[in-house]
Amino acid sequence: MRLIKKIFSQISEDIKTIYDKDPAAENILEVLFCYPGLHALILHRIAHKLNYWKIPLIPRIISNVSRILTGIDIHPAARIGRRFFIDHGMGVVIGATTIIGDDVLLYQGVTLGGTGNEHGKRHPTLGNNIVVGAGAKVLGNIEIGSNSRIGAGSVVVDSIPENSTVVGIPGRIVKQKLYIQGQLLHNRIPDPITCELNRLKYEIQDLKDTIEEMKKDG
Repeated sequence: MRLIKKIFSQISEDIKTIYDKDPAAENILEVLFCYPGLHALILHRIAHKLNYWKIPLIPRIISNVSRILTGIDIHPAARIGRRFFIDHGMGVVIGATTIIGDDVLLYQGVTLGGTGNEHGKRHPTLGNNIVVGAGAKVLGNIEIGSNSRIGAGSVVVDSIPENSTVVGIPGRIVKQKLYIQGQLLHNRIPDPITCELNRLKYEIQDLKDTIEEMKKDG
């Protein structure tokens, strides 16, 4: 009875999380029947508990059924915190040794994967209150600090500190606050390569101006 109450409490919290983070959510029935991220999370919790109890094969079967039904591939051994939300969800992959904190939001196409066939901890650890944009890849045994944002399409292969915004391939930290009330402003993420090229352009122009002044004085 206690376990059943806990399950219903978690589902209720997950539904509230979807309402809070997705303005398109209109009613409970729509959330229950039309959000694959919620379905994948419920099935993962069942598979994860069975995996924790060391029941063979069945957790992987549940995980595979979930992938077929939702397009979201979560290994039963992955550890996921509270108020986790996968928006749209198609193509999301979460590896076996991944650890995800509370209040994390993933968009479609995100991969939390490894970099080879090494054993042990080989997948990322995400802190709390993190947003990972569509198509981003976070690879290897790295840590993503709490309150961080990863831009769409980025490839992150190194650990990043808290309160960071990362963009690009490979991912680079952008020293700007590009989110308001936890929402990543995808349309305002700068390109660090373009920023560096612009800086070099200004330096070259300064050098040209200096040379021209030297010519006039000479």
